[in-house]
Amino acid sequence: MAGRAIRHHLAMSFWIDTHCHLDAPEFAGGMDTGRDAMRERAREAGVGHCVIPAVEVGNFDAVRSLAHRFGDSYALGIHPLCTGRATEDDLTRLDAALTQHRDDPRLVAVGEIGLDYFVEGLDAAHQEHLYREQLKLARKHGLPVILHVRRSADKLLKELRRIDVQGIGHAFNGSDQQARAFVDLGFKLGFGGTVTYERSLQIRRLAQSLPLKSLVLETDSPDIPPHWLYKTAAERDAGAPQALNSPAELPRIAHVLAQLRGIDEAELREAAMRNTVAALPKVGPLLSFSI
Repeated sequence: MAGRAIRHHLAMSFWIDTHCHLDAPEFAGGMDTGRDAMRERAREAGVGHCVIPAVEVGNFDAVRSLAHRFGDSYALGIHPLCTGRATEDDLTRLDAALTQHRDDPRLVAVGEIGLDYFVEGLDAAHQEHLYREQLKLARKHGLPVILHVRRSADKLLKELRRIDVQGIGHAFNGSDQQARAFVDLGFKLGFGGTVTYERSLQIRRLAQSLPLKSLVLETDSPDIPPHWLYKTAAERDAGAPQALNSPAELPRIAHVLAQLRGIDEAELREAAMRNTVAALPKVGPLLSFSI
C-alpha cells in the first residue's frame, strides 16, 4: 500500500525541502509574515513537504509541534554549533525523546548533527564526542541522520565507516572525492541556495557531476539565501534589509540546478522525491498527507 502511494505521488510530484528550520525566530512574524503564512506560500509554490531538524534539546518540542501542525516531518539532534552548551545529560534527553516518540511517523531522523571546524571557539573534542554518540543513538533507534558538514567531511566519514548509518549530508561543500565517499556509504547530498551563485564553482560542479540518484534539495531557511535574496555588505550598511529565505524559494533553486544539469525540472523533482524517500524512509508514507 505504501509503495503504491509513493508511486502515485511521484506521478503527481511536488518539491520536498529536506532541511528548513521553521522554528527559527525569524519566522515568528504576524499574520502576513509568520510561520503559517510562510508555510502556505511554500505550499502554493509547490513545496509539498518539509523536514524540520532540531538543533538542541530546547527546541525538540517546537520542531515536533510544527511538523504535526503543517503535515511535515522532523528530526531530533544536537547541532555542532550548539555543542558548547550541550552536556552528557543532553545525550540522555535525546535518547529519551527518541524512545518516547519512536512511534511518531513524523520523526524521520536524528539531526541536525555533525562537525563544524569553520567557526572558531568550539571544542573540537567535545563536538566529536557528541557527534559519535549521536551516531550511536541513530543506530540504536534505527533512524538515518542529517549531517552538518563544514570543513569536516573527512572526520565525519571516519566515524561513518565505523558506525553504520545512512542519511543526508546537508549543504555539502566538500571535494569531489569526499562527495563520492559519502555517496558510496549510501548518503544523499543536499543542495540549496549556494548552487545559485556563479562563483560557487565547486558546489555547482558537484551539482552537475554527481549521479542524479545522490541529490536532494533543501533551503536551510532562514539561512543560505539564494543569490536573488542576498544583500551585499555595502547594501546592508546602506540599510537594505536581508530578505528572508524560506521553503517557497525551493522551486526556483531547483530550476537553477535543473539548468546546470541540463535536465527537465519534472525529472529533477521526481528524482529528488525518490532520493528523499531513500534517505529518509519514514517520509515515504507521509507524502499522501503532504498536499
